[in-house]
Amino acid sequence: MTDNGKIKIHLESLLAASGLSRNKFCQKAEIQRSQLNGYLNNSITRLDTDVLSRICRTLGCSIADLLEYIPPDE
Repeated sequence: MTDNGKIKIHLESLLAASGLSRNKFCQKAEIQRSQLNGYLNNSITRLDTDVLSRICRTLGCSIADLLEYIPPDE
């Protein structure tokens, strides 16, 4: 199997910079705490564009601020 690289989610640093508590963020972004934990731990395997949109709206950031592509080691 080829290594295609990975996507790193920078939600933890963005959330810290926002000053919102995790509970308040979940409320404003309309996501469940378990979803938040998956994004914070980079354990999400399938990104949901609706959830990503709500995260960006709530934090006032762009998708490029939230996601980073890390190429495979060559």
